[in-house]
Amino acid sequence: MNIQYNKGVIELLVLAMLDKRDQYGYDISEVISEKVKISPGTVYPILRKLKSDELVTTYLSEKSGGPARKYYQLTIKGREKFNELKDQWL
Repeated sequence: MNIQYNKGVIELLVLAMLDKRDQYGYDISEVISEKVKISPGTVYPILRKLKSDELVTTYLSEKSGGPARKYYQLTIKGREKFNELKDQWL
């Protein structure tokens, strides 16, 4: 599969997951890797790009009782981008 196409699909999947609820990187990576063949570190550069493009924000949470996890949350701009990409996909 074309690498750029694959990155675009994974970006859409990440945005779709974040449209449902805030999530942390490892969880996003695990769910996507169950559906699409990706290496473990594939999602993190995409998340950094989404943050750089102001499509997501991050916050730390200690909900699990363990170390704090960085959660990702869609911004309004991110939700608009998700809807745009979803419409293109459909």
